[in-house]
Amino acid sequence: MTQLVLSCFPGIDLLGRAFEESGFCIVRGPDVIFGGDIRGWHVPAGRFDGVIGGPPCQCFSRLRKLLRATGRDTKAKDLIPEFARIVGETHPRWFLMENVPEAHQPCTPGYIQSEFLLRDSELGGDTRRLRRFWFGVTGSNAPVVLRITGKPRKSLLPIERAVTRNCRIPDTVAAKKAARKDGGMLPGQGRYESIQAVCELQGLPPDFCNGLAYTKESLRIMLGNGVPMAMGRALAKAVREYVEEITAEARRRRES
Repeated sequence: MTQLVLSCFPGIDLLGRAFEESGFCIVRGPDVIFGGDIRGWHVPAGRFDGVIGGPPCQCFSRLRKLLRATGRDTKAKDLIPEFARIVGETHPRWFLMENVPEAHQPCTPGYIQSEFLLRDSELGGDTRRLRRFWFGVTGSNAPVVLRITGKPRKSLLPIERAVTRNCRIPDTVAAKKAARKDGGMLPGQGRYESIQAVCELQGLPPDFCNGLAYTKESLRIMLGNGVPMAMGRALAKAVREYVEEITAEARRRRES
């Protein structure tokens, strides 16, 4: 049976697209990029099998710590509690949340959580992006360990590439310019990549954004915040296998 999954904070929803490729049916919630706001948005219980999503990471990022040290701040809000609220309201069988390594886990009473870090290049992707995930299930007495597999890349380009929120690459030339100007690179500084190049880095066709009615700035934000497709596909495959196993086990118990 096809699993119906709610994607929260979707943006361009690379994670949701990876789950769609794996056979899940994705319903996308509101996002600020489309003028939506998850705060005050409610979902009836019992409609979704799973909930996925990555709340905004700005309030946990290393860049915010550097900005605070210089007397500035992004004023970003912690929206992980909103993700947890949606999980509590919908009461799905499972959920998957993504964020930066420094983020905290969602508070989801009634769910057993497993927490793990993944790097894109270790799953076959083209970037060094490192992300933390929480996988929660209800009706289980022990943490569930997903079997996440992928073919690691043997090498990357001369720079260890990581797509930042604004789609810049901290290459050698940009680092030298920053050193001459103000002493060093900050996250979010560097050479801009073209939209086509960033699509490829994130595991998408280079023409993926062609014809989309967004500004280049919006596309950079959505692409830069997205979960790389190699990472998303590995996760979707692991979740699908887990769902199939527990479904088969439940069937065996009914028949025995």
